[in-house]
Amino acid sequence: MNGRRQILVAQPFRAAQAAVGRPARLRALRFGASRRSSPVIPGERRRKGLRYPTPPAQIFRAVAVLSLIAASTLVSGQPATRRAANLGALLAYPGFYHGRPVVVVGKVALEQDGIKVSDDTASIRLVFKGSAPDGVDEIRGEFWDIGRMKPDEPKLSGYDLRATFHFDPDGAWPRPGEVTAIVATAVMAAPPPTPGTAPPIRTVVLNPSRYLEQKVTITGQYSGRNLMGDLPDAPNKSRYDFVLRSADAAIWVSNMRPKIRDTNGKEFELALDSRIDSSRWLQVKGTIRQARGLLWLDAEAGSLTLSKPPTEPVATEDEPIRVPAAPPPTVVFSAPTEDETDVSLTTSVRIQFTRDLDTKTLRGHIRARYLEAQSTERGEPTTPQAEFTFQYNAANRVLELKFTKPLERFRTLKVELQEGILGTDGQPLKPWTLTFSLGGS
Repeated sequence: MNGRRQILVAQPFRAAQAAVGRPARLRALRFGASRRSSPVIPGERRRKGLRYPTPPAQIFRAVAVLSLIAASTLVSGQPATRRAANLGALLAYPGFYHGRPVVVVGKVALEQDGIKVSDDTASIRLVFKGSAPDGVDEIRGEFWDIGRMKPDEPKLSGYDLRATFHFDPDGAWPRPGEVTAIVATAVMAAPPPTPGTAPPIRTVVLNPSRYLEQKVTITGQYSGRNLMGDLPDAPNKSRYDFVLRSADAAIWVSNMRPKIRDTNGKEFELALDSRIDSSRWLQVKGTIRQARGLLWLDAEAGSLTLSKPPTEPVATEDEPIRVPAAPPPTVVFSAPTEDETDVSLTTSVRIQFTRDLDTKTLRGHIRARYLEAQSTERGEPTTPQAEFTFQYNAANRVLELKFTKPLERFRTLKVELQEGILGTDGQPLKPWTLTFSLGGS
């Protein structure tokens, strides 16, 4: 067959009657009193008149995780850049990659339970109408987690579920992560990994086993703590971990504070939680590590420098690609913190979010109250009120509650952000609560 293997794929169902009607299945940070009308986060730095926070290490993982959990709803007909990934990442984070266009590298082969693409660590079912070249292939398509789809999902109606995905459609519907596949639009011979010690980020992501535990130099566009939502989770190796991205790929850099010198030799630090520095390109040396489906560069001290964008052409396709909705807003951290004790009676409550909120949706959806059970224990006929005013600072994405009088001694206060609060794009904030205990002064 001239070096090509013919791949047989189950033909679509004539009707979807078998698929219709089956049942479906984020340390205590005490903010110092602000001298300005707008709240100021501790560790706040200033440059060129702008302020942005540097949260402590305890909240790093929460920032990274919560800022990038994407909704599974897809919007059709809008162009999107494919995400370079690898099989280990897809299987470790199926919820993040579900429904997204991806590109992976692996060997395509026909196995007993169907066609699969595999690498040195994992394999995933492949759905493709065509043939694949011999050797290592580059596969472009959409990653599906069947357990996150409904039995009457229109995209499934054209497939014989039993023959294509190898599960019983008349039995229990698969759980999320149980049945996955790449529905490919193109399979082609993969270019060999870039020789030398300065591979593109894309090459490292697509061929992790080739570079694992190897010292390399990478160049990428600075993306703070995963501000673009390129990656599903954070390695959480240091408080200053940040992401570099290039073309359709991204990778974490750990154990390296993002401080660099400009052309005049002046040292400055890049923002971790603001996009103010996202146009900068950096170069850094280190060792490639991998765990939990994540790749990161364990950076060498003193190796971070300014750089220029590399030339990395990315293969594109003509067919329209569906784009996932932006991630919903979530709470990054608060002061006081959850279950904090001996809180001052004159405290205010400050809550920071991953994304901007629609201020019109705040009123009527914020509640602060003392626990009624404590009033019952004290024999009080009624529970005192915790009256407050609130202000939202869009620059820092901080909501501040100020109480109209000192709080009650030795009581527990509960703050609730109720259903109905929306982001500026209409994405809902998940209901959230904060409970802390007051001291005697």
